[in-house]
Amino acid sequence: MTAALVDGKAFASGLRARIAEAVPAFVAAAGRAPGLAVVIVGDDPASHVYVRAKGRATREAGMESFEHRLPAHAPQADLLNLVEALNADPAVDGILVQLPLPRHMDEAAVIAAIDPDKDVDGFHVVNAGRLAVGAPGMVPCTPLGCLMLLKDRLGDLTGLDAVVIGRSNIVGKPMAQLLIAESCTVTVAHSRTRNLPDLVARADIVVAAVGRPEMIKGEWLKHGATVIDVGINRVPGEEEGKTRLVGDVDFASAAAVAGAITPVPGGVGPMTIAVLLRNTLVAAHARAGLAPPEGF
Repeated sequence: MTAALVDGKAFASGLRARIAEAVPAFVAAAGRAPGLAVVIVGDDPASHVYVRAKGRATREAGMESFEHRLPAHAPQADLLNLVEALNADPAVDGILVQLPLPRHMDEAAVIAAIDPDKDVDGFHVVNAGRLAVGAPGMVPCTPLGCLMLLKDRLGDLTGLDAVVIGRSNIVGKPMAQLLIAESCTVTVAHSRTRNLPDLVARADIVVAAVGRPEMIKGEWLKHGATVIDVGINRVPGEEEGKTRLVGDVDFASAAAVAGAITPVPGGVGPMTIAVLLRNTLVAAHARAGLAPPEGF
């Protein structure tokens, strides 16, 4: 392996520490701690693990954590009423509704009901529009975390060729907008793109968020490229009945060509909760009429 490992776990730990250091100044100015409300519907085990991790990280940063649980059979109206109450709650700066929701609920309608200024997931169409035109707003956590890792590794991104593989509203599209704002030349590709290896071969930056295990091969890459692997895929392990986590990039072959690469796990994943706390801190300042916190 020749590529340097981009340690998202270490970067996220540092970001969370800086957020915790910034919270007391907000408390002194606003008379309260920033507040994050997380809503979970149903009994999905992975979602419950994630929600517990978010709550723990929120409290460790000195923020208020409000957790709301609804049963899987709850009508959508109950969830919308809860969101409306959280929109009006002065102690709540950020609202996150854990996805996926049960099938009888309309995710788009629920996201649309969240106050855009409390939408710390950055999924609201208003925040998507703000990002597209370069206006201040909440940015989705995972792509913003990817951008932080890229800038920490490469510094100024001006003029670099970037390929984003994936076009989801959660990662691919906002990632492309963030890179455009950094003056990169950006191509958005996906699983149906023709001649994808040729596009990847020209890229200084490759962000893989296509959701296909080990799809991007090392021989596709430009020598020295920086590779950010957003994928988290569970595939059969070497032992029968066991599984292992892999990204959207074939790590072994890519690490022999790339200049730097994020591992899976331990790369992009830890950044998501850290950036969620960052978004909550930024939202809290805006709602309190305070200048944005420095360095975030």
